[in-house]
Amino acid sequence: MRLPTAQSSSAGDTASYPFDGPTERLAEKYRRVREQTVALCAGLSAEDAVVQSMPSASPAKWHLAHTTWFFDEFVLHPARGQHIASDSWRYLFNSYYQSIGPMQARPQRGLLSRPPLGQVLEYRRRVDEEVGKAISTMAGDKALADAVTLGLNHEQQHQELILTDIKHLFWRNPLQPAYRDRAPAAGGRNSMPLRFLRGEEGMGRIGHAGSGFAFDNELPQHAVVLHPHALANRLVTNAEFREFIEAGGYRTPTLWLAEGWDTVQREAWDRPLYWSTDMHSAFTLDGVQELDAHAPVCHVSFFEADAFARWAQARLPTEAEWERRAMTSRSDGNFLESDVLQPRAAEADTGANPLQMFGDAWEWTSSPYTGYPGYKALPGALGEYNGKFMNGQWVLRGGSCVTPRDHIRATYRNFFAPAERWQFAGVRLARDA
Repeated sequence: MRLPTAQSSSAGDTASYPFDGPTERLAEKYRRVREQTVALCAGLSAEDAVVQSMPSASPAKWHLAHTTWFFDEFVLHPARGQHIASDSWRYLFNSYYQSIGPMQARPQRGLLSRPPLGQVLEYRRRVDEEVGKAISTMAGDKALADAVTLGLNHEQQHQELILTDIKHLFWRNPLQPAYRDRAPAAGGRNSMPLRFLRGEEGMGRIGHAGSGFAFDNELPQHAVVLHPHALANRLVTNAEFREFIEAGGYRTPTLWLAEGWDTVQREAWDRPLYWSTDMHSAFTLDGVQELDAHAPVCHVSFFEADAFARWAQARLPTEAEWERRAMTSRSDGNFLESDVLQPRAAEADTGANPLQMFGDAWEWTSSPYTGYPGYKALPGALGEYNGKFMNGQWVLRGGSCVTPRDHIRATYRNFFAPAERWQFAGVRLARDA
């Protein structure tokens, strides 16, 4: 999950990062978010924290340092005129900000056995102390408050990445250790019948508006045309995806986009990531667990989601269809705070409103990740991070079981390359009506 730049809800005010609330609330959120990141890593050894399982993932120690570098670079340096980190640390823990300076290549972050984990945690402590002082004395400094707010949203993205990355790392380990020592989860609820609910038609508007924080890729709010369509009342389940596999889904080229079929052949895909070969168990953050047939399928790529939808004689929703429906749907769900760390089966059918729109699994859409009409990248280093990634990626919506609850909203746009599978990404079907 890459950091899109923050922007105000006014399309004309392209240089603000909106914080809305008293200083005391910002200080409390800063403390809570920063402590949560450390807590997610508390059960990891120093060895766990330094290993990188693939180029797309990062070591936990790097996440701990990079999120701290962000506050050092974009909050403390403007306020103090100097960095806490040395130039060598700034090189190690920069991510993609070319305008700030060079950085350690992403595929080589796992080579950073030094600095040791203890020094990284001490760096966090020093930055937290200085940011705390800055917040307590900011006296209406909106630029400072907005930068802190942006940094906290950035850190919440990395909290999710810490869990997805450590899950992939432990799965790659032949011992397949568990992230935490938990008893097997209780069996899920029975699946409710899959139904399609008629969506909104005609002109509508999507994108962030009003007060509160939003990333710039959620702006500006704009008009869309919604053609007659319907969305599924819940996410696709493991049992339904297993039917696709047993029907030869991974062996039928006509179901796949050309690049997707090439990927299936090259990578020898025949089931979702983390599933066992017999398709009765899966690797989870709690170790190997029996596969819950009624829970949402996850860890599938855009290519797999698209092929399944075609096999099911349906399609993936557009992000406009998804967002308009999400605006009137329940925003509670299975998030990081639920402490389940796995998608759960949907609750009892509530009739007219779709379930699982938020939490459980990110939902692939059929929309390529591009700027909205009128989108403009912000000036300066922070504006570098979002627009340059609007190429060759697809939009996901709704958050997952490892997304912090207060980080998500109906307008939130996540994005990944179409072959990525290590995120908690699932499938909601749509169809023309």
